[in-house]
Amino acid sequence: MISTLLMGGATGGANAGGGGDMTSFVITMVLIFAVMYFLMIRPQQKRQKELNKFRESLTSGTKVITAGGIYGTIRKVDGNIVYLEVAKDVEIKIDRSMIMRDNSDNIAK
Repeated sequence: MISTLLMGGATGGANAGGGGDMTSFVITMVLIFAVMYFLMIRPQQKRQKELNKFRESLTSGTKVITAGGIYGTIRKVDGNIVYLEVAKDVEIKIDRSMIMRDNSDNIAK
C-alpha cells in the first residue's frame, strides 16, 4: 500500500489523478521528519534531561568537570552558584549550568 502511494496512486501513473506527486512528497517529508526525530531530537532531549537531573543532584564532595574543562571538587552549592575547589585552598565560583559531568573516576588524587 505504501509503495502504491509512493508510486502515485492506485492507478499506477505518476500523474494519474493529478495529486499523486503531492501525496508522495508529503509522505516522504513526514517519513524524513520521523526519522530525524527518533535519531537526532529524541536522544538529545534524553541527554539534556539526564544532565539537568545530574545538576540538580550536585552535593558537596562531588568531583566534576565544567563546560570550560576545569576539573574540581564541589565544596558548596548555594542556589545556582557552585563553589568548586580546583586546587588545595583554591576555590572558584561558577554557575550550576556550567557543570557538565561527574568525572570522579578520571580525576587524579
